Amino acid sequence: MPIFWIILAVLIIASIRQVDQYERGVKFLLGKYVKTVEPGWRLVIPIIQGMKKVDIRVKAVDVPFQEAITRDNVSAKINAVIYYKIVDAAKAVLEVENFWNATSQLAQTTMRNVVGQMELDELLANREEAAQKIKNIVDKATDPWGIKVESVELKDIILPDNMQRVIAQQAEAEREKRAVIIKSTGEVIASENLAKAATVLNSAPGALHLRTLSTISDVSTDQSNTILFAVPLEVLRAFEKVSGNNKPTV
Repeated sequence: MPIFWIILAVLIIASIRQVDQYERGVKFLLGKYVKTVEPGWRLVIPIIQGMKKVDIRVKAVDVPFQEAITRDNVSAKINAVIYYKIVDAAKAVLEVENFWNATSQLAQTTMRNVVGQMELDELLANREEAAQKIKNIVDKATDPWGIKVESVELKDIILPDNMQRVIAQQAEAEREKRAVIIKSTGEVIASENLAKAATVLNSAPGALHLRTLSTISDVSTDQSNTILFAVPLEVLRAFEKVSGNNKPTV
């Protein structure tokens, strides 16, 4: 009897399997799926039963660089990262042989297809939109495998050297265009303000004289400056009137 109990104890100990909190166990009986077990200690009788543990934590798949051609016939190399998790452990084991490799291969194909539907400018300006399209397609395709795609991030977009030079020239031309527009806008505003100032000075008697004296006062603060005094036309006209009135009458 003691030998029997010893054998039974050894068999029980050998049958214990631990399923951690971040895992689920897919249990089989004589090779047939029975159920998915929750975390804890589980008995798996050797020979007649089996169990495969599946990690349900979020995983990151680094999709290697893929060479794709955009809709406007520009070649680009793109890589991405896909974050996914197992939501149905039984499907992940029963429906696909290697869910990690299958997800990676599907992501590569999808990425090339999505890039082929977008122009280069659209791809560079809307990387989030492209990533969202890839996520939706991959997520729908992996549903039968019990996989939920959490997000897709485009890491790098590498263009040929000649295309990089073209984009740099385009960006430089765009900056020059903005600089010219800003400068011309400033000149228009300055000319409008000068015109307003001239109108005010012309409409107010003596305003031009006061402005002249103010300018002379500002310049004279620095002794190294040489002042060339320009006599306003109004003063000359005033002298003409005075001299005209003082002409001797015959």
